[in-house]
Amino acid sequence: MDTDLLRAFVTVAECEGFSAAGKVLHRTQSAVSLQIKRLEDQMGESLFERTSRSVVLTPPGGRLLPYARHILKLQDEARRVMGVDRQGELIRLGTSEEQASTYLPELLPRFAARFPEVRLEVSCSISGSLVHDFQEGLLDVALVVRHGPTQTGRLLGREPMVWVVAEDRAIDDWEILPLALNPEGCIFRAHAFAALGPTERRWDVRYSSRSPTGINLPVQAGLAATVKTPRSVPEGCRIVGEEEGLPPLGHVEIEMHRTPGHSSDAFVAFCDELEHIVTATDSLESLEYVAAEG
Repeated sequence: MDTDLLRAFVTVAECEGFSAAGKVLHRTQSAVSLQIKRLEDQMGESLFERTSRSVVLTPPGGRLLPYARHILKLQDEARRVMGVDRQGELIRLGTSEEQASTYLPELLPRFAARFPEVRLEVSCSISGSLVHDFQEGLLDVALVVRHGPTQTGRLLGREPMVWVVAEDRAIDDWEILPLALNPEGCIFRAHAFAALGPTERRWDVRYSSRSPTGINLPVQAGLAATVKTPRSVPEGCRIVGEEEGLPPLGHVEIEMHRTPGHSSDAFVAFCDELEHIVTATDSLESLEYVAAEG
């Protein structure tokens, strides 16, 4: 019997609702409902009676509840005795440095308070490399910019790309626009080239680096322009206005890859909380917005 399903069942019973249980379990209401449906299929019985105002146990659900609690208690005791909890689960996250600096400061304290024994290994690189590492089994979850369709990427939304320069720098200061960009393989670099290609503006890649620091330094010094999302504009820099003559860059899509079948409480909570923080970002356009626009 799947203890994840039993834990969802006990939580719904104790919270008297799927929405409240989802908040406790750090899952969506639909995900909790699906877990209960799977358990009901296994039991061959309806476990909850749902109305517009409440969720109550059916007689079969009432009979199962004490056994479910006992099974979960035995599981927790067994993990403690065997030292599983002391060793701590490892979650391997892959993301860009800029995404890590944006989202992890909010995520880490909250997650560590609930799962203090879980270990986190963070790998920062460009999105193409991270997707490859995920597909090779080297990462458990990857938050990336979508480069192309995959079997595992789940779209979270999209973000606009913007031109960025130092606060005291004007685009007209340059006869030839100097650029600071990531190396080949970066979608921001590709969008910059695609946007500038049809124009008559002359440009040149003066600085190249895989690290945001290597890009940000010449931009902050007023030596080059670059491409960012609004959340990643470095200190001392500004977004170039449309009236300044640079072509629009379009949007990039943000997606998450999660290892199938990895359903520990800690892993699910980590992924769900990361997704919640990402989708709450001001510059991210939700899937509903994108669908409505299309």
